[in-house]
Amino acid sequence: MTKKSDSVTIRQVAKKAGVSVATVSRYINDNAPISQEVADRLKAVMEELHYTPHAAARHLASNKTHVIGLLLNDMHNDFFAPLLQGIEGVARDHKYNLLVATNQTGGDLSFPPPIGAHNTDGLLVFADSLSEDQLVNLYNSRFPVVLIHRSSPASVKIPSVTVENKAATRNLVEHLIHQHNKKRIILMRGPVHQEDSYWRESGYRLALEANGIPFDESLVLQGNFEGEVAYKSLNAFLENKNHPDFDAIFAGDDDASVGVLMSLREHGYRVPEDISVVGFDDVKISAFLTPPLTTVAAPTESVGRIAAEQLFAMFEKRFPEDVTLLPTELIIRHSCGCTP
Repeated sequence: MTKKSDSVTIRQVAKKAGVSVATVSRYINDNAPISQEVADRLKAVMEELHYTPHAAARHLASNKTHVIGLLLNDMHNDFFAPLLQGIEGVARDHKYNLLVATNQTGGDLSFPPPIGAHNTDGLLVFADSLSEDQLVNLYNSRFPVVLIHRSSPASVKIPSVTVENKAATRNLVEHLIHQHNKKRIILMRGPVHQEDSYWRESGYRLALEANGIPFDESLVLQGNFEGEVAYKSLNAFLENKNHPDFDAIFAGDDDASVGVLMSLREHGYRVPEDISVVGFDDVKISAFLTPPLTTVAAPTESVGRIAAEQLFAMFEKRFPEDVTLLPTELIIRHSCGCTP
């Protein structure tokens, strides 16, 4: 009777196949050549004995986990689905698993992140999910890291992949100014420490300056790239009977746009008849909002795919460009006031 898989050892496999334990190890870990005849024989014996190599043993033998990690600051909105899709496809092509976790840099930095050198072969780091010191430490330890929507700390050179934010936002805001004669445009500011937020606000300010419109801090609200935050922030603004006049809202991203549209609707404003609303990212739901959202299409799936490809290039001792900047595209729908 065939033994159960948990009682079969690598020595029993070697004995039955008539080879050494070292040969079985080489076959399992694929770290040295063996003949096709021996490989076929080992495969047949392992199937006959129902032998499955322990993952931990493979990892110890090869010093590889065959896992890449993705570290995020949160996973609260639709933005992350295409990013994950792009990364997962590349990992699957390379026969790697993908481990995803969240980490907040505002917490106790003495507490290690949930994923890193101890359980992955390389790490994709989104935005501000690791501190600069943590990134520098990983770089100095020669651990493969690629940044997503974040620049490398100045003291090191970690490759990064992101999208064009500033020019795209300027084009979006100037569309409101030139095509719809908007002058009092609310900015829903993104997370304070995220570079996407910084560059989008820079584009917003640049559009105002280029068109002779003074920047007004009273028209800046916290949106945080989150629908609930934007909803509450705009509610508080509108419930103040002395709030400044406004005629349009740049929500910062599409998720925040959902909260903006809900708040405006509850306070009796019509979009786009009374107020124009625009977003950023062009997530799937944006075309199905009421009204359909004018936004910027960011190639989020491509960001994930390229970042993962760069990580695997680093595994092969090939080093990518320091910064990969992908283009974005203005998507005109009805929420700005254009004819649908």
